[in-house]
Amino acid sequence: MANVSNIPVWREIGATPPPAVQNETAPVVIVGAGPVGLAMALDLGRRGHRVVVLSQLDFVAAGSKAICFAKRSLDIFDRLGVGDAIVDKGVIWNVGKVFWGDREEPVFQFDMLPVKNQKRPGFINIQQYHVEDRLIAALETLPNVELRWGHRMAGLVPQPEGARIEVETADGGYTIDADWVIACDGSRSAARDALGLDFEGRVFEDNFLIADVKMTGERPSERWFWFDPPFNPGQSALMHKQPDNVWRLDFQLGWNIDRAAAVKPENVDPLVRAMLGQEVAYEQEWYSVYTFQCRRMARFVHDRVIFAGDSAHLVSPFGARGCNGGLADVDNLGWKLDLILHGEAGSELLESYDAEAIAIADENILNSSRSTDFMTPKSAASRIYRDAVLELASEVPFARPFVNSGRLSTAVALPESPLNTPDADDWAGGGVAAGWPALDAPLGEGWLLERLGRGFVLLADRDPGIAGVETIVAGEEDELLRERYALAPGAVYLIRPDSYVCARWHAPDEAAVRAALLRAKGN
Repeated sequence: MANVSNIPVWREIGATPPPAVQNETAPVVIVGAGPVGLAMALDLGRRGHRVVVLSQLDFVAAGSKAICFAKRSLDIFDRLGVGDAIVDKGVIWNVGKVFWGDREEPVFQFDMLPVKNQKRPGFINIQQYHVEDRLIAALETLPNVELRWGHRMAGLVPQPEGARIEVETADGGYTIDADWVIACDGSRSAARDALGLDFEGRVFEDNFLIADVKMTGERPSERWFWFDPPFNPGQSALMHKQPDNVWRLDFQLGWNIDRAAAVKPENVDPLVRAMLGQEVAYEQEWYSVYTFQCRRMARFVHDRVIFAGDSAHLVSPFGARGCNGGLADVDNLGWKLDLILHGEAGSELLESYDAEAIAIADENILNSSRSTDFMTPKSAASRIYRDAVLELASEVPFARPFVNSGRLSTAVALPESPLNTPDADDWAGGGVAAGWPALDAPLGEGWLLERLGRGFVLLADRDPGIAGVETIVAGEEDELLRERYALAPGAVYLIRPDSYVCARWHAPDEAAVRAALLRAKGN
């Protein structure tokens, strides 16, 4: 079953009737109901704000573009109250293996969770529609969030104190005057087009086939990547497991191809059987062809219209930096807009969202571009270099960091953030510096990250006695936590609502903490 856009349906929801009034107001409107838009709505909704979400679709789409969710995203899902529901459904993996040519053994393997004793794994695989289902279920419990299905944004006009949105439905149109608009409407963003904005960056001359297939059999829950395999000579390939016996197979195809022909079952079948064996029994789940893009907008904040996720930045799928990068946008923006809506910060705080989200996007684009250049060498010299690295990687450890089958998504540090307070004294002996995401560790009967995310928090060796700021005091039994943060006697950290460290001291006075808190709020 599909709608007029030929998008396959995972779960039918049905169109939401238009509102009774033709012109309404709303403090926040989110355009787009993919994982980023839904997570953004859940973030603001859990903070008590009224949110309207517009989705031009009236169903959850079946085509699963995003499947790999990194530890940082799992920590964000925990904060949003959906972590267990998503992780319990997902396939956990930490190990990736890289193969080359016809060698049966990997040239090397890596661990996506090198620092152990954290609540969440390095990665899980789970289809995008399962994530959306769980976010929708959580949103449906919030009376202050309204999901409007089958409501297409047809126009967006900036206003002095917000923006006017023109909405079309099958039963008529209406307008919303929104104080804030968050555009999470994907790579073909109608909001971006309405404002006359565009992307900057590279489109790579290569095409890749996604073949999601359903099959049974015992295979490890690992990420397997091949350079120049015998079943796809001269190209690359990828395989990893999803829930419900679905496997993601990815084949490099080259540049000058017939994209429509490439997804026909009779053309996909030889690739699948060459990879898995001629006798394998499988069913088609979803086939699609994509082209690498590494691009972003010049700015993400345009007065009262804010861009997040694929509407703001695009990367190649290898590295799983697309949806994970969008969830990082949610994590960065939510607490800042919350402070503004509550009158605790001015709109200038959003300049830090623009700066930090662009820094994260640039890190993702840089890694994604390097991965693409390594995976798809465009010259004889580049191929010689790549093959030399792969040959050395199987023998000597120093070459392994140069193998690039997709630098997989991890939390991006923000050491240059304007919200950071530099160390006032010489900090020696490790710990987590300002601008780096908090590192999880056991805390009492639970985990440190479970205690973060609601507001600014002090993590301390002992209570510094500063009123109005939640303080987490590490117990003597929390040895690993003390070690990871180098919590010497009197040491204190200030941690933001998105779990980034923004200041630390060996022994601060209250004035220093208050000043750092004001700075972190953009004041």
